[in-house]
Amino acid sequence: MDKMQTENGCGVLFIVATPIGNARDMSPRGMDILERADVIAAEDTRRSVVLLNKLGIRAGKLASNHKFNEHGKARYFIDLLKAGQSVAVITDAGTPCISDPGNELIRCAIAEGIRIVGVPGACAAVTALSVSGFDLSAFVFRGFFPRENADRGRLLDQMRRGAVRTYVFYESPKRVMDAVEYFLREAVPCQMCLCNDLTKLHETAFRGTPGEVRDQLLAKGEFEKGEFCLVVELSEEYLAPRQEHVVSAEALLVDAMVREACRAKDAIKKVLADEANTYSKNELYAASLRLKELFG
Repeated sequence: MDKMQTENGCGVLFIVATPIGNARDMSPRGMDILERADVIAAEDTRRSVVLLNKLGIRAGKLASNHKFNEHGKARYFIDLLKAGQSVAVITDAGTPCISDPGNELIRCAIAEGIRIVGVPGACAAVTALSVSGFDLSAFVFRGFFPRENADRGRLLDQMRRGAVRTYVFYESPKRVMDAVEYFLREAVPCQMCLCNDLTKLHETAFRGTPGEVRDQLLAKGEFEKGEFCLVVELSEEYLAPRQEHVVSAEALLVDAMVREACRAKDAIKKVLADEANTYSKNELYAASLRLKELFG
């Protein structure tokens, strides 16, 4: 049985995973911790009351810990822990800190030397990955898919230049169609596994190319409700091979400065504008500093 206090009298901070839909997925250990904890720090106390009632756990020890108050509230929980009370952190569903509040409290607890114990359980991203059928030798979790096209474009560029093929995102039901259609508009060669309401009664997985997944959503008719988790597997041919630099960044900057009779700052812009350039802005800036050290 987990100890609720350490030898120095401080309480233990438990990070407890809760079900993402099916209440029966709550682990016996997680239930035991929630029953014995002095305080339960919840993302949304109204939603957590429903879960605790199903589990037969009294809800009177709930305290809010959401993204709008977690910075100020962390000190409150730390004081409770230092006074010997145990605190269990939960979110609306799944594992805390995975695109949910909790990290601020954990950082403060680490700084104060308070013991932190993870109580594993459901996680929507991991569950979606496990049923995707995609290559999971390596994958990247990116939280919620970006809203703005400029941010989406930067993300897509990073995905293409990386060595990982499989990515997993969370998405709002109101934006899920737009996210799928973005991959379609950009002609991204990939396979998708779009999971809706994982572990719930009407759990659904839409599979195929972006176009096929879009058609499946349209055929379903009503899809703007529930929670979505999108897993994307890029085709190997889509990944941009890593390019070997044949000319140093310093040489490119010097060439641009001589040809254009400009300063290093302007030379960086001109090199970046060259489609043949393979250096990043940061790499070129570092090269300009090295030139300054060499020639003053």
